Amino acid sequence: MPGAAARGLLREAARAASRKPTHRRDSEPPDVRLNDLDERIVHALAEDARRSYADIGAIVGLSAPAVKRRVDRLRAEGAITGFTVRVDPAALGWETEGFIEIYCSRNTSPDAIKQGLARYPEIASASTVTGEADAVVQVFAADMRHFEQVLERIAGEPYVERTKSVLVLSPLLRRYSAEAPPA
Repeated sequence: MPGAAARGLLREAARAASRKPTHRRDSEPPDVRLNDLDERIVHALAEDARRSYADIGAIVGLSAPAVKRRVDRLRAEGAITGFTVRVDPAALGWETEGFIEIYCSRNTSPDAIKQGLARYPEIASASTVTGEADAVVQVFAADMRHFEQVLERIAGEPYVERTKSVLVLSPLLRRYSAEAPPA
């Protein structure tokens, strides 16, 4: 007969096997809600993704193995989608930042916009939006001329009717992790 530890592992394996696999699009929110402890762990990781489980445990009041189990669960459930590094765009030669509003022809799907924009390495983010524009993209370019070239290429996409752009003078605030909305 297996010991208590082995029985615990078997129970966890059975629970994991009984969970339905998550098949969701990248644009869909995860099917998981974070509790207060999970949020604190996520915020600690957002501040420094290289922080050790022991360091995070000291912050949130858990052991390193307990933090690791929670992080593994959050990854499996899709709440944590990856770990990354934040780099100053200027360090990579991207000196100019701007936003481009894209106005599309009728019946252009979000997937068509996404596929069209995915090949532009200068685009840091792209989102469909409410209002007159169909999408807004954040662009990093080497200089003004490069930004203009990117703008012209995007404007030339077959689904684009027109564009409107603004340049960033100074970034005022950048957050990499947000607090949960009030209940």
